[in-house]
Amino acid sequence: MRYFFQVVRRYVPPYWMQVVLSFLFNILSALFSVLSMALMIPVLEIIFQQDSEVTTLLPWAIDNHVIVNNFYYYVTLVKVTYGAGYSLLFAGLFMVLGTVLKCSTAYLSAYASIGLRNNVIRDIRVEIYNKIISLPVGFFQKERKGDVLQRATGDVVEVEGSVMASIDMFLKNPVLIIVYFVAMIVMSPQLTLFALIMLPLAGSIIGRIGKNLKRASREGQDKLGEILGILEETLGGLRIVKAFNAEPRMRERYASQAEEYCRIAKRINRRRDLAHPVSEMLGTLLVIIVVWFGGTLILNGDSSLSVAKFLAYLGIFYQIINPAKAFSQAFFSIQKGMAAMERIDKILLADDRIFEKPDGKPLTQFRDKIVYNDVSFAYEADLQVLKNVTVEIPRGKMVALVGQSGGGKSTFVDLLPRFWDVTSGSISIDGVDIRDYKLYDLRRRMGIVSQDPVLFNDTIYNNIAFGVEKATPEDVERAARVANAHDFIMQQEHGYDTIVGDRGSNLSGGQRQRISIARAVLRNPDILILDEATSALDTQSERLVQEALDNLLKDRTSIVVAHRLSTIRHADLICVFSEGRVVERGTHDELMALGGMYKKLNDLQAD
Repeated sequence: MRYFFQVVRRYVPPYWMQVVLSFLFNILSALFSVLSMALMIPVLEIIFQQDSEVTTLLPWAIDNHVIVNNFYYYVTLVKVTYGAGYSLLFAGLFMVLGTVLKCSTAYLSAYASIGLRNNVIRDIRVEIYNKIISLPVGFFQKERKGDVLQRATGDVVEVEGSVMASIDMFLKNPVLIIVYFVAMIVMSPQLTLFALIMLPLAGSIIGRIGKNLKRASREGQDKLGEILGILEETLGGLRIVKAFNAEPRMRERYASQAEEYCRIAKRINRRRDLAHPVSEMLGTLLVIIVVWFGGTLILNGDSSLSVAKFLAYLGIFYQIINPAKAFSQAFFSIQKGMAAMERIDKILLADDRIFEKPDGKPLTQFRDKIVYNDVSFAYEADLQVLKNVTVEIPRGKMVALVGQSGGGKSTFVDLLPRFWDVTSGSISIDGVDIRDYKLYDLRRRMGIVSQDPVLFNDTIYNNIAFGVEKATPEDVERAARVANAHDFIMQQEHGYDTIVGDRGSNLSGGQRQRISIARAVLRNPDILILDEATSALDTQSERLVQEALDNLLKDRTSIVVAHRLSTIRHADLICVFSEGRVVERGTHDELMALGGMYKKLNDLQAD
């Protein structure tokens, strides 16, 4: 439970007023409930016991004896005037009034707690999303996407149930139980002491039922994340699944995971649902034992406990059964919710390795050069991707990176916008380490066009204007023309208001790439990063995209990761990567004359 209280301290304090209101209304609800029962005692005593009648009305005063005397007097008057039957109806009216007040205050308490619950869940959802946005790219290379989605959706729903259970358990049930117990002690200390001895025994039995529920719930959430991951992979690779006739394999894989989750869910639900019948049986058993013990006290002549008091006592004791049982239900819900919260915290408490200095320097303009100085980088301690790389990129020049796959080219460019931070060495812009700049300013100076263009399920206009504040329609159209995208956009049914579909599925690969280029044009970056931007296109699309890239590259500093060497022959500097090192560098003509790896790659593509 320590972890549960840590979660409460993290999210509940901003809404302390709602906590206070819920707590106060719960106290009032409990008091009104006790009052409605207590008012039955004088009525029953006067109806069934002649010696309890009061025939003298005392002058009203703020005095307990006077108030009790006069209340008994009016009950006696009703009995004498209208008979014992109407006296019972008179008592029922008091119970109705007490119940109305009890239910009204209980609703007000629930009203406050609902606001608390939904505010807390909203905060958790927003915090998860903000954390996902801020985490480095590498975090999601280690995590299954489906599992991340499950934590941000299904696990939050589990936590919501846990939060609601905790609100009831700590703001409602203890208040009701304490108030009811105080009333029971006032009525009969001996009988209440007996009940107190019996309750811990019942609680220990219920506790044993939920002993391993938290661990089982965590297993269930993990398995649900795997199922969601398979579904996400299937949707993303549906063409490959069908092309390779892999439907039976995928069905079998999904069915086996679903069967495993079903087995875990059965175990969890059976254990959880066992709590209700067990608590119901124990509650009934407790009532029977209390009735037996209380009846024995009366039959043995206990003067402190009359029949009327005993009946009211049983009414209050029965009221305490529900909140006591709710403790067991809340215990199970909290165990499941905390298992889900631990999974959520794997995201929320993940190490954000890309730190921004509080006194970071602004980068308003790129003036001189970019320098990679003896840069090394490793994703894991024993997996070095870049090894002592030194490259200088003057302003306005084009530097191309070529080499075999896995040589470190993409990692080289990912280090510049700080998707990762170097393991050793440094990267500087205008003589200042990029880690000393404000992260927003650093990335604001850059535009990125990747091999797989990322489009959002929105309009073409919004995809081009993405990340650019106060972009006008004229600006967007101008950027689209530079990117050779305007003509095909106007051929769409709704022009710039056309929805591109999930990841741009309504457009061809070349069209998607030209929209991503238009987005980079509109951003007007000082530094442009092209990561194999044309390698996945057909010949015609490549020509159109290459023209757009040539327009974009004019008068800009650019780093181009290239697969097709014909696209970078005019680069000012070509760096050839192999196994994390720059093994050759120079212009196209210089490298061809060198007769090394670059010439071999060029000759292979010429064949």
